[in-house]
Amino acid sequence: MNGAFGQESGYEERLFPDRVGYVVWVSDHRQARNLEKYGTLHYISRRMHYAVLYMDADKAEDTIRNIERLPYVKKVERSYRGEIRTEYSKDVPDKTRSYSI
Repeated sequence: MNGAFGQESGYEERLFPDRVGYVVWVSDHRQARNLEKYGTLHYISRRMHYAVLYMDADKAEDTIRNIERLPYVKKVERSYRGEIRTEYSKDVPDKTRSYSI
């Protein structure tokens, strides 16, 4: 079935590819800027010496192998931010309403 503008149903999938996030621990935060050529560099922490990097899911394995070979990279971890539940139910009563001034 065609969408509102005549696109196919798979149009959104081609427009927004699956992305996956990685936390790259580095020994020098200045060198972390070079990670931009491997994906979208979202954040660099100067104090904690890590960088958050997003890339296409289908190219992630090869890219991570290349990143791990870099001399300033200590460790690469997958980010589970996209898998954490962010919708909450309001089953717990709001205790602030019971307090009076």
